[in-house]
This record gives sequence, C-alpha cells and structure tokens, in this order.
Amino acid sequence: MVSQAFSAATLGVDAFIVEVECNLEGAMPGFVMVGLPDSAVRESRERVAGAIRNSGYNLPPKRITINLAPADIRKEGSAFDLPIALGVLAAFGKFPAESLRDTLIIGELSLEGRLRPVKGSLPIAYAAGSQGFRRLILPAENALEAAVVSGLSVIPVATLQEAVQVLAEPDSVPPYQVDMDELFSQGSVYHDDFSDVKGQENVKRALEVAASGGHNIIMVGPPGSGKTMLARRIPSILPPLSLNEALECTKIHSVAGMLPGRTGLLATRPFRSPHHTVSDVALVGGGHNPRPGEISLSHNGVLFLDELPEFARNVLEVMRQPLEDGRVTISRAALTVDYPARFMLVASMNPCPCGYYTDPAHACTCQSPQIQKYMSKISGPLMDRIDIHVEVAAVGYRELSSRSPGEPSGMIRSRVIRSREIQTDRFQGSGLYCNAQMKPQDIRKFCRLDESCQQLLKTAMDRLGLSARAYDRILKVSRTIADLDGSDSIRPQHLSEAIQYRSLDRNLFAA
Repeated sequence: MVSQAFSAATLGVDAFIVEVECNLEGAMPGFVMVGLPDSAVRESRERVAGAIRNSGYNLPPKRITINLAPADIRKEGSAFDLPIALGVLAAFGKFPAESLRDTLIIGELSLEGRLRPVKGSLPIAYAAGSQGFRRLILPAENALEAAVVSGLSVIPVATLQEAVQVLAEPDSVPPYQVDMDELFSQGSVYHDDFSDVKGQENVKRALEVAASGGHNIIMVGPPGSGKTMLARRIPSILPPLSLNEALECTKIHSVAGMLPGRTGLLATRPFRSPHHTVSDVALVGGGHNPRPGEISLSHNGVLFLDELPEFARNVLEVMRQPLEDGRVTISRAALTVDYPARFMLVASMNPCPCGYYTDPAHACTCQSPQIQKYMSKISGPLMDRIDIHVEVAAVGYRELSSRSPGEPSGMIRSRVIRSREIQTDRFQGSGLYCNAQMKPQDIRKFCRLDESCQQLLKTAMDRLGLSARAYDRILKVSRTIADLDGSDSIRPQHLSEAIQYRSLDRNLFAA
C-alpha cells in the first residue's frame, strides 16, 4: 500500500515542497529511506518508529520504504519526522489517506511522540500558501511565526496523537489566529534611546546624516568615549520597518533558527555586533550546510564592527562585494544559495594601538610607524565603501553630570523619515532606496554643484589632500545633508559639513 504526504525544506531564505511517499510491502520487516536524505533525515527512522509505538499505535511487520521527492536535492534537518510518521500511519489505515492531499506537514518528533520546533517555518508557510495547500500542520511553538502568512490555516499540534486526530477529524483543532497589527506594534519597540547619550552632539549629527542617507560610517575615538553606546542606538533613529521588510528579516532569522521565542515577527531593525574573532564564513554565511551569516542577519538593519582593525583582514575583505550588491551568493558543487544582505555598516576603532592618540587627557605611547601599521589593517577598497568618518572625543565631567536628557530618538527619527521620503520621490522607479546607493551617473544627475560649491570642493581637495575616492562620497553625503535641510540644491554649508566627514582620508590615509 502506498500513501503520500507533503512536507517542505528550506533552500536559502525560501522553501521547496518535498513529497513524502510511503510504500508497505509484505516482505521481511525493515525501514528504508531514499531520496538523498542527510544523516539527520536518515536518523528519523528510529525517532519515527519510537514515536509511533509510544503513541499507542501498533505497526504490523512490514517493509516500509520512504521516498523523498525530488530525489536529486539533498534533504536536510529533522522537520520530516512528522510527515514520515503520518505517511506510515496513513498507509496502515489509521486515518483516511485522502486527508493528506491538501496539507503540508513539518515537525521533529521525540521518542515519546511529542513535537519539537523546527527552523524555517515562515518560508515554509509561504511556500505552502503559494503552492495551493489549504493548511499547515506544525509544532505549536512555530505557530505564531507561520500564522503571519494570510490565506493558510495553521494548525498547531503538540503530539503525534494530536496530528492524527486533526487528520481524522479536521475540525477538532481550530486554526491559529494572529492579529498582525498588534503583533507588529508590540514588537516595534526600541529599548535604547539617544536621550541617554550625554554630549557628543557632533557625533549624533553625523549618525543622523548616516541614517538619513543609508551611509556607512566609522567612528574613531579613544576607549570609553561612547562609540559602542552610540552605535547601539542607531536602529532607533532609522525609519520604521515596513511589513515587507519585517517579513524579509523574519524569514532570515527563521531559517537560521535565531528567531526569539514567542516572537512571530521581527518588527525592529536588526542590530548585529559580531566579535572580532569571527570567521569569514560566520560573517558572510556558508558552511557545509549553507546558512546565513552576520551580514544577512543584519539585513535591513545595522552591522556594527567594534575595534575594526582587530578583525582579520580576510574577514573584512569578504564584505566588499555584499556592500556593493546588497546580496551574498554562496556557491557549492551541488547548489548556489543567495541571501539578502542590504545593511548599514557601522564601525568603530581607536586612533592608534594604545587608543589615546587624539585624547588630550592621556599621553599616547605609540610611534608614528606603529600608528600607520595599525591603520593599514583596513584596506583602501574597504574604506572606500565607508562614506562618513567622524571623530569621537572623550566626554567631560560637565556633560556626564548634566541632568538634562539628550534629544530623544523619536525626534531624530522624524527628521530622518522626512529625508528618506524626499529620496524615495527622487529615486522612484530607479531601484535605488537612498543616497548611499547612487552610482556615478546618479551622482552627476542629482548632485550638481554651482560655481561656488565647485570652487569650495576644489580647494578642499587641494589643501586637505583628500583622495580621489573621497570626491563621490562627499557629493553623496552633501546630497543627504541638503535633504535634511529641505533644500533642492547642494549649498556651500552642506558641502562644508560633508568635507568634515572625511577625517581619515585627510589625517591618516593621506600620510
């Protein structure tokens, strides 16, 4: 006797349907699995057999053959346990096999028949809806995540017996319901606010400019000057996530198995801060079974690299192409996987190995060659992709002891949103989202300078020794500053401020 169930597996941030065929024969008892299963899937034979017996079902002595189609794609993970078990029980006549036709099933089984959560339930729910399935049976812990997909009945179950009951009596368990508006509003709360920051007005202004134009930024300052504290508050001034952006972020975290518990939707912009010992694979993604890396987990959010020169050079270099393309492609012999990686890079560093080169309160013990060697750990091509450099000075006692709060993130965010709206109108239909993404042809079109601005920029390039790569960056940042000012044209004051944000070109890399 043959039965047929349907499951799914993830590939990148999407999912594909897997047909689970079960064949029973009257030969010697056995349990065979084919269809290119990996070790975790092959081990499901023991989990499935134990779960079926411990759930009170008797299996006659038959040879069971499970085929996972399509057979030319490797099947990975433990989410096939439940569909295999239900396929076997349907073949033995424990419930009508017809009830499996319009149902997608995922779930990992324990030996006693309980269900454990699995990764990637949101992209699997999308695949189920797009392929015309009427309902999705899955572990109860994954129901909130999958229920954000409209038009699909999500049925949460806790045990194998409950799953059999749902298939035998379709109305026994009601579909899981979720209020998307409430879910989105509850999750869109930031706990870090710029009102906590004392002083550092020039740095907060630079971060506002960076957030408005989507510019990558690096902060340079002595230890304890507040670089990390400032970076952690950047997501709170970025524009709120749209529903589509939130779903994109949630799918990536779901596939990686990093979605916080009892969270069905990521409604705040991601903030990732990997340690400087991170490997290149952990940063960009990959591995034997490819999974998203830190740059994809920070998609639509912020990737913060603290103490940038301490990262291995090869780790930093692999970011160059994703910074340009907004995607990372991982190629293996059997498959190629794309992960989205459109993020805002925020980096921080000390000005020298000891950290006190620019601090008037501490004497620097570094020699000039040591400083140059320290700074040269960051390659020119990577620095070329960072639009804004800002110096962060140590905060004095007067600012620290002040009782007056700083400007809250909400006020800064309102200005950022207005600036982004201007950019959205400007780039409508071009595929660009913000000023930082402008190409040379876009810069020539949208960043035209009058005679006084051209003379100012020429003087700055000559007197300050700015590199050629600084030219386009200055124009893009100037355009953002003008947008914040509500100006249609770039004026000298906008250009002057942008020139100040190239301190590393002027002071260190030009040496």
